[in-house]
Amino acid sequence: MSEIARDVTDAEFPTAVLERSKEIPVVIDLWAPWCGPCRQLAPMLEKIAAERTGEFELVKLNIDENPEVASMLGARSIPLVVGFRDGAVASHFLGVQPESAINEFINSILLSEADQLVTDAKEKVTSGDDSAAERLLNNALELDARHEGARVTLARLLSDAARYEEACAALSPIAVTGGEEVTTLLAEIQLNLAGDVDLLSLESRLEADAGDLEAAVALGKALGAKGEYERALELLLNAVKQDATFQEGAARQAMLDIFNVLGAQDPVTKDYRAQLSSALF
Repeated sequence: MSEIARDVTDAEFPTAVLERSKEIPVVIDLWAPWCGPCRQLAPMLEKIAAERTGEFELVKLNIDENPEVASMLGARSIPLVVGFRDGAVASHFLGVQPESAINEFINSILLSEADQLVTDAKEKVTSGDDSAAERLLNNALELDARHEGARVTLARLLSDAARYEEACAALSPIAVTGGEEVTTLLAEIQLNLAGDVDLLSLESRLEADAGDLEAAVALGKALGAKGEYERALELLLNAVKQDATFQEGAARQAMLDIFNVLGAQDPVTKDYRAQLSSALF
């Protein structure tokens, strides 16, 4: 085993590669003793790893002895080199490459300056220094205005401080292009924006007039913000049945926000999504 690149097995892969890549990028070289190109590539990888000590870790996996990881990573041809960051594949290349191309590959999986600022900000949040975390996240966004990690972390920080309008604004640039985490967080924030109301007053208005859609929608949103999802959905569904276009479909949108918070597989989501579809169509 090389001093630069340690050998890993199927059993060690989750810890040595996936978990470790959450701390530092990990490059895994999939090879076999019978592979001539593998013997050409290995010295270049080890040279670069030695020159760039501390930037990433290099490990090797013999596909003949470790078929599970080889199969999972699709190693139908070798040498296959896969870079991991934050517990997931960041990039890969196949076959022997020139040293310059390998260095470009390494650069592609390293943390950017904005990435590092987000990492530092998360550490500040953990230690309770929210003001420092907010400064670091804003610095990250100055470098990369659409950095999803920075915007999500900032939105969570602001939301936890009940600064919901600012949290919503932080997510706005990636509301359409962001992933599931963005959708869920935005839904939580939208519900919380509607949560600061006089519940008793709204209840009284509905008791006096079951057709008061303004009160029904406001109360449904507020209950959703407090986690009373089924009662909220029932109120909002009734509002949709009475007038789906009221306030530009506010009741339907509030139901969708609750579905996003609960998740698509939640039984409550499945039940009320079916009822909403029936009411609309």
